[in-house]
Amino acid sequence: MYKVNFPGEQSIETAVERRQAAEAARKARIFNTRSRVMGLDLHALNKQTQDKKRQEEMERERDKAFDKLRLKHDEALLQRDLEEREMRAALHADLTEYWSIQQRVEDSHDADLKCGPRRTFRIDVPEAELGPSSMRIFEGEDIGEGQRKREQMKKTEQDLLEQKVDRERRCMEDKHREALAAKELLHQDHSWRQQHAAEEEGKQAARVALDLYNQALAIERTERLKEQRRREESENLAEMTSNMMTERWDAAVKQLEGGRRPVVTDGWKGMSPEQLRDIHRERQVQCIDRQRRRVFEKNRDEAWNAHILKDSREAQEEEQRMVELRRAKRLQSDQFNMQLAQEQQAHQQYLNNQLYTNKPSRAYFSQFNTTSR
Repeated sequence: MYKVNFPGEQSIETAVERRQAAEAARKARIFNTRSRVMGLDLHALNKQTQDKKRQEEMERERDKAFDKLRLKHDEALLQRDLEEREMRAALHADLTEYWSIQQRVEDSHDADLKCGPRRTFRIDVPEAELGPSSMRIFEGEDIGEGQRKREQMKKTEQDLLEQKVDRERRCMEDKHREALAAKELLHQDHSWRQQHAAEEEGKQAARVALDLYNQALAIERTERLKEQRRREESENLAEMTSNMMTERWDAAVKQLEGGRRPVVTDGWKGMSPEQLRDIHRERQVQCIDRQRRRVFEKNRDEAWNAHILKDSREAQEEEQRMVELRRAKRLQSDQFNMQLAQEQQAHQQYLNNQLYTNKPSRAYFSQFNTTSR
């Protein structure tokens, strides 16, 4: 039997071969240490830097050349402009000189006709009897030029005179208007001054009236204070002379005997000698009780302190026993850890010296980094 290659299988084989070729090229590119330095293509980067510097240098040279060319062009344009101006000035001077020498009015053929009425010939023959060759005035010529100029000068003088009169009249009107405005301002200023003076007089009168009113109030307040002070002095004097200001205790006792009120608070000035003796006696009794209470509290505190001292001594002894027990447990734990360390070290020596004695061959290391993925 013959093997038949179908189109689908051929395309798959082509794709596999293409992937294998791409993988081989990738391996050659990645695992080539000559063209790879820390993942950067230094040669390409240096070339790019040099190209950029070369391009910047070319741009600077081009800008310098362009500036020089533009400066030369500007200088050429300026020089050409100066030359054209000098040429036009020289041509105008030559033309003016030619006109003044070669084209004078008195040298023309019609000089006798253009010299004015003073040099014209007078002919006594009437103009109607003369032929066409004897005509002196033609259509379009200005016969009354002098008269017209004189009339124009008169008209100009008259206009100037009217303008001068009109300007003087306007100046007078402006001055009159300014005088009226100044007079109106003076009138307003005078009226404002009068109004301000009236307002000041009113304010002055109001201030005077207010001062008089304040003085009257001050006098009234002074009199009222004097009357109040006299009344207080009289009341104080009456109070000082009354029984309330005395230091006798029998004044309140008499009032109590009268049966007016149970307690006379405004007339109480002290206690009787019997009441003072009762108070001192009660104070001595309280002092004895307080001293007896202090002795009792002192005895109680001493007993309590002795009990606390006993308890603290027992607690210290218990703590000492616990410290000894913890020290013994720590020594036992250290011995056990030391034994474990010795066993671990012996086991490691057995692994290094007896079990792991075979060294890896070259084939073991060649199995790594065999693909680029």
